[in-house]
This record gives sequence, structure tokens and C-alpha cells, in this order.
Amino acid sequence: MEYPQPRFLPLAVKTVICHTATYFLMGALASHFLHYEEIFNQPNSGYRPFTSPWILFGPPLQVFRGVLFASVFYLFRESLFGKPNGWLRMAWILIGVGILGTFAAPAGSLEGFIFTTTPIALQLRSYLEIMSQALLLSALLCYWVNHPGKKRLSWSLGVVYFLCLALPVLALMAPKR
Repeated sequence: MEYPQPRFLPLAVKTVICHTATYFLMGALASHFLHYEEIFNQPNSGYRPFTSPWILFGPPLQVFRGVLFASVFYLFRESLFGKPNGWLRMAWILIGVGILGTFAAPAGSLEGFIFTTTPIALQLRSYLEIMSQALLLSALLCYWVNHPGKKRLSWSLGVVYFLCLALPVLALMAPKR
């Protein structure tokens, strides 16, 4: 079956929605199971306190990263969409360039293993979140782009996206305990 290649704007919208939803899901799971609050709140952790409004604004701010990802995916659209294992190619782009081979030295990157003092076990632990998100984002986005007629999927992901935006805003408006 021949799949039409996506135009940029629809691809950007779908990428923002899929990225934000998978970011929220994997972030929530990692936050709970990997004890992010404990890590973030340690002195000199390099992170903002877990109660910072910036932490809550993480999901709504993913629109920018989603558009950035879409601009890269668009350049490679003919080898990603409508192709067998296109989602695996997309995941490898995210993992190979965005996580392992980044030019900086963040924890979990090749440079991070060499130049940071963060214990290797702690760096590898982050892979549970970020590798899973890269795979989930790729699979979900490729499926959605390759099946444009699935209106129920479009509506469902739209609702999930707006929940990902609304929950942090509601948390900020909630009375402090």
C-alpha cells in the first residue's frame, strides 16, 4: 500500500501531540518509579526543586521540542512514513543523535559517560525513561501518520494532549497544603 507523505503542518501537529503525550506518560512513570522528587530536591542536584512551577510547565513547553522533532522527521519523511520499520528508524534518529551522540555532555550520552562525575549506574537508569519514550513516540507517531483515516485515534490523542496541558495548570491553581 502506498502512503502519501505528510505535509509539514499536519506532521508538526501530530508530532507535538505524540511527543507531549509520551513525555507526560513516561515522565510521570519515571517520576514515581525512579523517585525523581528525591533526586531533584537534593542540594546541588542541578535540578529545580520538584515543586517549581517550571517542572509543572514541562509538558506544555514540549510544543517547541515537538516542532523541532517534526522539522527533522519532515526531512526524512520518505524513509520514515509508510515504510516497514520506519518507526524503528525514527527511534534510532532520536536515540543515536539526540541521546547518545549529542554534542553536549549530559548524563547518559557518550560524552556524559566520559566527562561527568555522575555514576554510570545513575546515567544508565535514565535510559528506562528516555529510550522508552523515544520508542513509544516513534511507534505512535508513525502509526498515526500512516493511518490518517483513523478519526477515533485523532480525537483520542487530541483529548490526551489537552489533558497533558490542563493537569499542570490545574496543579498550579490548586490550593497549597
